[in-house]
Amino acid sequence: MHHKTAIIDKRAKIDEGVSIGPYSIIGPEVKIQKGSIVESHVIISGPTKIGKNNHIFQFSTVGDGSPDKKYKGEPTKLIIGDGNQIREGVTIHRGTVQEKGVTKIGNNNLLLAYSHVAHDCEIDNNIVLTNQAALAGAVKVGEGAILGGYAIVHQYCEIGAYSFCAMGSAVNKDVPAFVRVRGNPAGAYGINSVGLRRQGFTKSSIEALKSAYRSVYRKNLTVQEALKEISPLVKKYKEVKLFSSTIKKSNRGIAR
Repeated sequence: MHHKTAIIDKRAKIDEGVSIGPYSIIGPEVKIQKGSIVESHVIISGPTKIGKNNHIFQFSTVGDGSPDKKYKGEPTKLIIGDGNQIREGVTIHRGTVQEKGVTKIGNNNLLLAYSHVAHDCEIDNNIVLTNQAALAGAVKVGEGAILGGYAIVHQYCEIGAYSFCAMGSAVNKDVPAFVRVRGNPAGAYGINSVGLRRQGFTKSSIEALKSAYRSVYRKNLTVQEALKEISPLVKKYKEVKLFSSTIKKSNRGIAR
């Protein structure tokens, strides 16, 4: 299962059944669990843990130290879950000691060609980073979010669950759950209705989210006034509760 030209450090821990392609390099302190496939010309550095049934395509660089100028080669970590597709030329960096020291990627994510995940990012499950989408340091991305091609996200921003960042978006504020953004700087333009229907959300929950969105974005209300107005919907719909909570906890302010 390991091509004869692959270079695998003796200290790496590779489960039986893992496939490693030609000219790939697996460094020390790398752990790869069963069912995973590493194509040709991939570099994986450690400390990095890669779960089950991942597929890493050619010319990707996974687990390198951060290019952050404060990073001095400390043994920080990268943890990748199960069932991820990491396509051609993707770059994923480990954490830095100035932050939490670990970059985390969940399960069943799709990272398309040349997308980038910087140090200390936290990516949940079922997320899509389209070609050349890029996350700066310490970005958090919630469940089911989609970033279009060439979308870029400023460090420390949070991208809410089931949100959508359109192609070429330049995100420098937090994006609430379920909200669509576009432009430079990225601004909100509605609830991600199409995506939510595809994910099986009910018509009533989508309509409730649209109503909550109007209170926050379309009425002449402060954020606090809007959150108070939607409180009855928060009690009735868990989706609106999540929408509201991502606004409440925002440190950078929300994309408007």
